[in-house]
Amino acid sequence: MDPGRDREFADFVDGRFTALQRFGYLLTGEWHLAEDLVQTSLTKVWFHRNSLRSGNALESYTRTVMVNTSTQWWRRKWKGETPTEHLPEPAAPSEYGVVDDRDLLLRALATLPRRTRATLVLRYFEDLPESEIAQIMGCSLGTVKSNVSRGLAKLREHHLVAAVSAPAQKEG
Repeated sequence: MDPGRDREFADFVDGRFTALQRFGYLLTGEWHLAEDLVQTSLTKVWFHRNSLRSGNALESYTRTVMVNTSTQWWRRKWKGETPTEHLPEPAAPSEYGVVDDRDLLLRALATLPRRTRATLVLRYFEDLPESEIAQIMGCSLGTVKSNVSRGLAKLREHHLVAAVSAPAQKEG
């Protein structure tokens, strides 16, 4: 390590910090980020101070490092925290409720007779029309309608009719 270069670097920082911070402000648009940018850049430059040919190259190299560091920060997906007075998004719904509802529904479906359960699954989870269900199950349209009616009545007893009676969303 060259003590002369260390002294030269310290003098450079003392004399040019404010100018570098103004340059950093123009790059970032925020004073606190400009200060962070200058400090980060000076840290990087300090490690390479002995390889610079002259003291005049120090400022040019520092500004180049600042531009490159600022560009790297800008490219990062996460820009850091931005303090706000109000939270920008509503609280996420609890995923436990969805799991609990699914568990209750599966338990309630398990209490139904097999044909009634199959009818409800075909109607509300597969979103098939009643006529197609009658074909699949080999029964009349009236039997399908009565199985659906009885099945929904049983699920109402379990307070699950809203979860089943809404038509299933087909994934596309």
